[in-house]
Amino acid sequence: MPDLVDEVDEEIRQERAARLARRFGGLFAGLVLLVLAGVGGWQAWRWNEDRGANAAAEAFLAATRDASVEGADTRAIAARMAALSAGAPPGYRILTGLRAAALSAEAGDREAALTQWNRIAQDSGADVLYRDLATLMWAMHALDASHAAQIRTRLAPLAAQGPWRASARELIALAALTAGDTAEARRGLTELSRDDEAPQGVRQRALRLLSGIDG
Repeated sequence: MPDLVDEVDEEIRQERAARLARRFGGLFAGLVLLVLAGVGGWQAWRWNEDRGANAAAEAFLAATRDASVEGADTRAIAARMAALSAGAPPGYRILTGLRAAALSAEAGDREAALTQWNRIAQDSGADVLYRDLATLMWAMHALDASHAAQIRTRLAPLAAQGPWRASARELIALAALTAGDTAEARRGLTELSRDDEAPQGVRQRALRLLSGIDG
């Protein structure tokens, strides 16, 4: 009987961990998408100011405005962005691709979003900063037990160094939670919560996750 009780308790802890990962992973993704939208709009405005009137800039800004309208057909606008990305200048190819992926995710088309982020992550012509961002966004939306090992492998280089280091480590811990590996998740989150170089928001989320794993 004690073995059965322990087994049930472990299943409950794993289910709680999976719920925590989904909850905080969604919050994290939302925050990053908000920042990405702001940066994208600013870059579009700056590019347009620097280069003058340009069809790609106008199309991007128009699609961005349309996406912000209440009741907008986000899936259709994502398709517009993806089509724009295919024929846009190099810088805009990446920017519109990122927005197309974000809009697809917002519309609930997870597979289209993951495909778009993977395309950018593998684009040798893109700046490494954006390739890594695309990998990070892919991992955020791929969070489930079936992708846990792949997320850890792909994010390992980002977690070792670079501007996305803390975010990558957080996602690796979330992936462990979705896979039910609470011991690995606890280890990663504990290290992250004590890392003075990690952003305060990341450290605070790590502490909340730690308190919720066994709560």
